[in-house]
Amino acid sequence: MDVFTGEQVKLTALHESDLETILPWFDDTEFSHLFDAMPATPRSKSQLTKWFDEFSDSNTQYLFAIRNIHTNALIGYIELDGILWNNRVCWIAIAIGGKDHRWKGYGYESMKLALDFAFYELNLDRVQLTVFDYNVPALSLYKKLGFQQEGIYREFLQRHGKTYDMLLFGLLKKEWKTRT
Repeated sequence: MDVFTGEQVKLTALHESDLETILPWFDDTEFSHLFDAMPATPRSKSQLTKWFDEFSDSNTQYLFAIRNIHTNALIGYIELDGILWNNRVCWIAIAIGGKDHRWKGYGYESMKLALDFAFYELNLDRVQLTVFDYNVPALSLYKKLGFQQEGIYREFLQRHGKTYDMLLFGLLKKEWKTRT
């Protein structure tokens, strides 16, 4: 069994050359608003290189490219970070790049692969994430994967004159085992 390969996608190492593909994703305000609480701003190559280098030099985070299994095209990335080895806990985040790759099931399959990696390869016991309440597709994805809402950061985000909550979700290894 290859823990990094699904039917539509595979998780691979992210290479520095992939940063050229990722750069335009941050020119898309919708992408930025789905993924980050920071203001939507284009990123420079040096900013992305610094982010990439932080993952390369760490034993508490993993960064995977999400690639189409048939074309090998980069369609997104997954981060496992903030790993607390003594507590067997980590954070997870997923980003699907161009709009033409969203809502095709890539996120679901990629998350399943990453969760299997977290629980069975890294032997973690808990994976957690945050999501903005307006990101309905992500909320649906996380619930479908078995994540449980555990908390709410009320009025966490201010965008376009409105306030939004940020929700905390968690998934335990024993819960994941019953789903797989």
